[in-house]
Amino acid sequence: MSEGIRRPTPLTQIIGEVEHPLPAAWREFIRFCRDLRHGEIERLSIQDGLPVLAEVTTRKIKFNRDR
Repeated sequence: MSEGIRRPTPLTQIIGEVEHPLPAAWREFIRFCRDLRHGEIERLSIQDGLPVLAEVTTRKIKFNRDR
């Protein structure tokens, strides 16, 4: 996705025709990914369909010559 085009991440899910709020664990994981911007999550523990723990996270920083 281009840096100039950022869309807000919806923090609700639609099941059938009813909109439900996402569980707190998914909201926190989405915020973590948004704040990370560039990087890798090598291991993600999921329990009962919810993210529980990101064991190893590597952050990458790009150094562009054109900026």
